[in-house]
Amino acid sequence: MAQEATTIARPYAEAVFAVAKEDGTLDQWSEMLDFVASLMQDSTMQRLVNEPAQVNSQISELIIGIGGDKLTQEEQNLVRLLAENGRLQIASEIARRYESLKNRERGVLDVDVTTAFPLDEAQQQSIAAVLKSKLGRDIRITSSEEPALIGGVVIRAGDLVIDSSVQGQLTKLANELEN
Repeated sequence: MAQEATTIARPYAEAVFAVAKEDGTLDQWSEMLDFVASLMQDSTMQRLVNEPAQVNSQISELIIGIGGDKLTQEEQNLVRLLAENGRLQIASEIARRYESLKNRERGVLDVDVTTAFPLDEAQQQSIAAVLKSKLGRDIRITSSEEPALIGGVVIRAGDLVIDSSVQGQLTKLANELEN
């Protein structure tokens, strides 16, 4: 289902990005997409959207009403389109893909760094500097801890995965010994 959501979200994100880029409203659209995505995380809203008796126009007007004057006419139209097409449930995926397009446009790459122990600011900056020199883009790091890694680091930057964790090395060694 996750792959399907990504496939469905892509054209919406690309269309919104094209409009936002042309209008110079990249950040405004980010806020709007984040708003709708966070609203769709609410359990009450999810029940309403998934209720068969609910009319799509009622749901879209509810979202637009909650957004109030913050939503432009184009943004309201997107909400209506998503509701009509039954795509409100993938709003977070649309927002994520849009942010990826926006970051690429601005030369920024989001990188997830997972370590066995928390990274301090200096370590994050060091990783960011190395990745920037290798990838030629500004790096924005999100770090998390996974004690099962034992030691080392796993770096995910788009499709690139660098696994230099102890767990990853042990798995690789086990695979080589099996062959």
